[in-house]
Amino acid sequence: MMGLMASEETRTMTPPTVRSAAAHDAGKPGGASPRAWTMRLLVLGIVLSALNLRPAITSLGALLEEVRDGLGMSGSVAGLLTSVPPLCFAVFGVMAPRLARRFGAGAVVCAGMVAIATGLLVRPYAGGTAGFLAGSALALMGIAVSNVLMPVIVKHWFPDRVGSMTGLYSMALALGTALAAAVTVPLTDALGGSWQTGLALWAGLAVAAVVPWLPFVRGRATPPGAGEAAGKTETPGPASPSASAEHARVQAPRLRMARSRTAWALAVFFGLQATAAYITMGWMAQIFRDAGVPAGTAGLLLAVTMVMGVPLAFVIPRLATRLPHQGPIVLALGVCGLAGYAGLYLAPAAGAWAWAVLLGVANCAFPLALTMVGMRARTGPGVAQLSAFAQSTGYLISIPGPLLVGVLYQHSGGWGLPIALMSALMIPQMVVGFLAGRDRTVEDEAAR
Repeated sequence: MMGLMASEETRTMTPPTVRSAAAHDAGKPGGASPRAWTMRLLVLGIVLSALNLRPAITSLGALLEEVRDGLGMSGSVAGLLTSVPPLCFAVFGVMAPRLARRFGAGAVVCAGMVAIATGLLVRPYAGGTAGFLAGSALALMGIAVSNVLMPVIVKHWFPDRVGSMTGLYSMALALGTALAAAVTVPLTDALGGSWQTGLALWAGLAVAAVVPWLPFVRGRATPPGAGEAAGKTETPGPASPSASAEHARVQAPRLRMARSRTAWALAVFFGLQATAAYITMGWMAQIFRDAGVPAGTAGLLLAVTMVMGVPLAFVIPRLATRLPHQGPIVLALGVCGLAGYAGLYLAPAAGAWAWAVLLGVANCAFPLALTMVGMRARTGPGVAQLSAFAQSTGYLISIPGPLLVGVLYQHSGGWGLPIALMSALMIPQMVVGFLAGRDRTVEDEAAR
């Protein structure tokens, strides 16, 4: 797979700073080895971080009924709980570029992994719904800043492999999502049946993700090649690998994203796909359980939905970077989503595996959205600003969806109205996604 990544040529040009840094390292005795070591460590950090960006959510979805019973939650409060992820992503995600400029992107992602580990460990034992929400918010804060900074890191360090690296990152994210959905219930049963233990065990994965980022916390060096570009001499090496994520510190004009139609289309597309994703992660297992599917099987069905993103998250970004217009991919994913929702409404138990697969394909709108973030801006700083705008605005848009599903479910006594809502939201998602897929950049629009 890494060989494929190395051979890929995307439509994104390699910035001069990266080329000059590579030449500088190659010209130094032993210079290539530290850089290669740094790059491999960076890839490991990206993969481990991506594995941690969804277990906090899907592990809860698999045990939602037990958590509700243990904390005495109503359906509406549970809906509020499933709306916490997009709320935190919107609030904290917008802070990520500013934090990266001040402390370095590597340091911010490392702190994000620490926050995830701490939140996951604390929330099951905090006592009461308020404590559970506070612990969840801490973990989700770490996820939020990492969500925003991952496309930025990929754009800066792998400018000629945006599709492949986004695919690798998205595959790891999908794998972590599916793993948490599949094994949380069996592990909980094996460890004594306590839902607290079943949720807290995922903190260990977040602790592992902290380790690769620790070298990138040391100092706040300028991006590779920045010293040469400024007419200064810079000595890169293993003593300052934090340069790997310091692209956010490059001075660049701030774009007025609100003036870009493409930025808005991408933000709304991101918000609607996030709405569908968090409804699926928070409620789909419960839909199957209410249809008579055993809890363990319902968790496996959710895992199937999530694991579909593992192969497709690698294929779709690579395909997207080769197309002048990503709209056809958006439409194909939307049709799969509509078919999956129809199946959930008509025969939730009888065709459960088919609906899980179709909704898993539809959920691959997420890696497509990340890829388009990298393609709709020409520079690293532009991607940072677009990523923050699209994700923060998008997650704000997605907040009401899971909450409304919980309210409709409680007051209607069934899943007919919630599924109708999910289907209705898929139509505008397809429209704005088609518009966001047009071949243009936000720098052109935001500068007008």
